[in-house]
Amino acid sequence: MSELDGDSDEAEMVERPGPSLAARPSLSATMGYHKLSINNRKCKIVKRDTFTKMKHEKAKEKKKRRKTAAEMREALGDAAPPKPVPHTTESLRAPDVTAVEEGDEEVAADAQNDEFAGYFDCQTTPKILITTNKKSSLETRKLLDELVNMMPNSEYIKRGKVDMKQLVKESVDKEYTHVVVINEDMKKPNSVVVCHLPEGPTATFRLTSVKLKKQLKRHGNATRHRPEVILNNFKTRLGHSVGRMLGSLFHMDPEFKGRNVVTFHNQRDFIFLRRHRYIFKNSARVGLQELGPRLTLKLRRFQTGTFDTTGGEYEWYHNHKTMDVSRRTFFL
Repeated sequence: MSELDGDSDEAEMVERPGPSLAARPSLSATMGYHKLSINNRKCKIVKRDTFTKMKHEKAKEKKKRRKTAAEMREALGDAAPPKPVPHTTESLRAPDVTAVEEGDEEVAADAQNDEFAGYFDCQTTPKILITTNKKSSLETRKLLDELVNMMPNSEYIKRGKVDMKQLVKESVDKEYTHVVVINEDMKKPNSVVVCHLPEGPTATFRLTSVKLKKQLKRHGNATRHRPEVILNNFKTRLGHSVGRMLGSLFHMDPEFKGRNVVTFHNQRDFIFLRRHRYIFKNSARVGLQELGPRLTLKLRRFQTGTFDTTGGEYEWYHNHKTMDVSRRTFFL
């Protein structure tokens, strides 16, 4: 009986079929994720590799969608739907009552009668004095050398112990049209004061992201030709005033032989200063070579007269408690 019982048990064990491989749930289904996911990864190395694979797959899908859309637009021709406009912080900026539309006659009339009209009509030649704070470092003096090279009608004079008001008075007596002062903190340049003479206005900028010519890859050597000037994306009344003030630092009769161009590009109230040399390779391609310096300005104060911190009248003053509330509010 024992042998028979043993045989029957073995028979029962053989007769009971287990679940087929096709019916068994996959490991990913039992773990709770079907696609690549980093939520359940505890190992940092595995999580990093999984995240890299996810980015790669996402990029491939995006490239495939773009290719399909381009083929569809090419097939439809003129009947193709317009390209969707991406939403950016710049495109979603809050409406501003001082915004200037293209072709505004009132703004054009004001530009013909403001203090910078003579520079843009080539009737006034700028004469610029560039200096520093009372004790300047080597980094600031290197930046000054490149600024003097960029603005042909400028010269550097050591400030010494002269205060700002006395400096402005002496500059007016010597018939300078602008005074540019580079201030520094911790032996690094951190702000710029641009004062138009003899009656203002005066603008104070925060200075960041300074890169000299030697810090740029494949930089070129600049010449002393008068550069072309591009003022881009200044969209408000204040922006127009600031842009025209920066443009008045250069002579508006450029020497095209030098192929130099200086650009002041405003984006989200940051003014990017770049200097390039261009060359036309053919009718469709243009080559650019950066000449330096490269820096970023952000307006802090705009004063109607010359430099006066005590009794001066400010047209605009940056207050971070009330002005930095929304990231979609811009002033230039």
